[in-house]
Amino acid sequence: MPEFLLTLIRSIGAFILLLFMARVMGKKQLSQVTFFDYCVGITIGSIAASMSVDQNIKISNGLMALIIWGLFPIILAFAGLKSKTFLRLTDGKPSIVIENGEVKERNLKKNQMAIDELMLLLREKNIFKLSDIEMAVLETNGQLSVMKKTEQQSVTPTTLGMTVDREHGPTIVIMDGTLLEKGLLALGYSKEWLLGEIKKYGALDFGDVFLAQIDSKGNVYVDLYDEKTTTPVIHKGSLLVDALEKVYADLESYSKQTNNSGAREQAVSLQNTILNMIPYIK
Repeated sequence: MPEFLLTLIRSIGAFILLLFMARVMGKKQLSQVTFFDYCVGITIGSIAASMSVDQNIKISNGLMALIIWGLFPIILAFAGLKSKTFLRLTDGKPSIVIENGEVKERNLKKNQMAIDELMLLLREKNIFKLSDIEMAVLETNGQLSVMKKTEQQSVTPTTLGMTVDREHGPTIVIMDGTLLEKGLLALGYSKEWLLGEIKKYGALDFGDVFLAQIDSKGNVYVDLYDEKTTTPVIHKGSLLVDALEKVYADLESYSKQTNNSGAREQAVSLQNTILNMIPYIK
């Protein structure tokens, strides 16, 4: 077999195995990289690269090494879940480097961190004065967690004793000209209501919209395709029908959520009114 073809096959095999291992090992490798995780990642990559190009390494030996180095972090992670002592042995433990506005020199030396490095991490948190800090903790992944003193913390509605409406995350309802009806119905809105909203931005149909998003208050963000940004002429009669259809959609949604028969009857009546009006105003 030609050498380049053998290298191709070995590289594809190593890539597939690496992809599988990355999925099995989870997201911790990216989001919470400790020194041990960093060493494991480099070792796995080095083994895969050597197995791809070094013909002296048997494929079976390379695959076995990859599997072993891939299984070790998983086994250690499960052991860490069962024993905090074992977790501290493998990942270490956080260190308090600032407490009550005072720098803990001993903990800085223990973690081999210079003052300049500490100030750099603080500036990344938009903190420039040590006197503003109540506590700073150096985490096991090298990140610095900071708690400001009470008088330096941002004012929130809770601080002021105010009650605010609870919000949910915004939902994308149109993506690349395609209506995501499942997400729209989960919010309690209808296609007719959404169509009326996007028409206000100059769209004629869902296919004219590149991206549309609805927040918890029912506000709609609409982004049209670049070539369709010209706003067409919209007759007042059409806007009236759209407004009535929005009211109908709200009534319909309310009746389904509350099982209110009166709201349902009003929605049906409004729908009949809209149908009767359309020939005269469109």
